[in-house]
Amino acid sequence: MSHSPYIPEAVSQFRELALEAMPDEADLSPETARQYCKHLATHHYENFSVVSWFLRTELRPHFYNVYAYCRWSDDLADETGDAAVSLELLDWWDKELEACFQGNPRHPVFVALTDTIRMFDIPITPFQNLLTAFRQDQRITRYETYEDLEGYCRNSANPVGHLVLYLSGYRDEERQRLSDATCTALQLANFLQDVTLDLLKDRIYLPLEDIARFGYSVEALQNKVFSEQCAELMRFEVERARTLFMTGLKLCDMVNPHVRADLDLFNRGGLAILDMIEQQGYDVLTRRPSLSRTGKISLMLRYAMKRLLP
Repeated sequence: MSHSPYIPEAVSQFRELALEAMPDEADLSPETARQYCKHLATHHYENFSVVSWFLRTELRPHFYNVYAYCRWSDDLADETGDAAVSLELLDWWDKELEACFQGNPRHPVFVALTDTIRMFDIPITPFQNLLTAFRQDQRITRYETYEDLEGYCRNSANPVGHLVLYLSGYRDEERQRLSDATCTALQLANFLQDVTLDLLKDRIYLPLEDIARFGYSVEALQNKVFSEQCAELMRFEVERARTLFMTGLKLCDMVNPHVRADLDLFNRGGLAILDMIEQQGYDVLTRRPSLSRTGKISLMLRYAMKRLLP
């Protein structure tokens, strides 16, 4: 053990988790736990820090708490460099989650998250589903069909949308269904944006059946060979994600103005990535598509205007 009795030794190397900011066991309280989650959310993820400016003040601590859970889950899965170690740590984290829901939180993230779960009556399912996806990342690096990939998104992305809806006071299946479309679209856009980064981890999030359908190959992808076949494949994947974004946009008319502006920002950001891929001629192998600083500022200004307008 290191740093405190509630952290396994293997976690001590994870810089992104800001372990130096964690309260000691003697100082652990709901307030110090919330401060740690806030620190984690506002210091270790630039986009979250910016978006948090626009959150309703009373909701910010709860979003910070949920973000801290997601941050820890993600790093336990991705930062060890050893699938067996990651699976062991994810099992530990799952037990900490269960302890939280049983009224016995031990880790600062769960001490903070307890009030959020109680106040918004959030079930354990979305938190568990995220862990299912992170475990899947340790065992599966290829997806044969789109249905297989969609199943992964059901656990890796869609639970985040459900959590946002819970925090916003919505619990019905129709809003969750539309949220799933947006979250899956965001996940797919991220996959398309990060094709080369995922290749470094020997992960391919393009359905193998699609690669074959367009006459491309896994070998060509691994060698970063951009061809007409690759361009057609990426065009198809971009349009699939764009269609999901269009479906999810219907949710904007079913939520309050605060949530509507948030959803609009996420949709615009995802669609902007798809537009950039299209503008690059669908070549994501020689240049990773990303929004420029000007593009990000433009999105945020439009977001701010929607906040100000009735």
